[in-house]
Amino acid sequence: MKRKLFLTIAAMGISLLLSSLNTWAQSADVPKYEVAADFTSLSLEYGATLPGLGGRFTYNLNKHLALEAAGYFFPGKCETCNGQITGHVTEGLFGVKAGKRFQKWGVFGKARPGFVSFGKGFFDLVPTGGSGPFPFTFVVHRSTAFALDVGAVIEFYPSKRIVVRFDGGDTILHYSQRTLHSFSTDPTTGALVPFAFTSPGYTRHNFQFTAGVGFRF
Repeated sequence: MKRKLFLTIAAMGISLLLSSLNTWAQSADVPKYEVAADFTSLSLEYGATLPGLGGRFTYNLNKHLALEAAGYFFPGKCETCNGQITGHVTEGLFGVKAGKRFQKWGVFGKARPGFVSFGKGFFDLVPTGGSGPFPFTFVVHRSTAFALDVGAVIEFYPSKRIVVRFDGGDTILHYSQRTLHSFSTDPTTGALVPFAFTSPGYTRHNFQFTAGVGFRF
């Protein structure tokens, strides 16, 4: 059900994005630059929802199309989520927003590639070379995933200089394959024997909601 909602919002955003790319009429009524402060929440597929803060810069090419960059920091951390330990999380995105702008409001689609970096992405058992009962140590690794933020945007314009914006969409994360370590028991001696294995890459869909207030100039 969750995944279906993500894909529906993403499809709406992509449809708006593609339909508006055909319109390239310049407009002197739209300020060129926007700087905004945002609140965001990232709902990971494993069940954790992380609140975050950040900002956005938008350059309006014309009335229908804009380039924008956004960055977010999620100070909370999920230490007990099933299958997901995050640490602090940072996110950076850069892409396009396109759609239809009216006098007091606008609706857009967005597509913004970037990255999401987890301070505690995964744990590994690293051999120490010792001969004790536990010849390994736990190591925490940062994990940085390629991100693609696709979805829909609704904006309201209380005045020419102020914009109130709400985003909803699918933040698609692709994690690369990595080499991990584990141990097996030697049937003869009972000792722990280390071995390495490759964890394949995988993709996850995550709902992200953002609300912000910006200044246009």
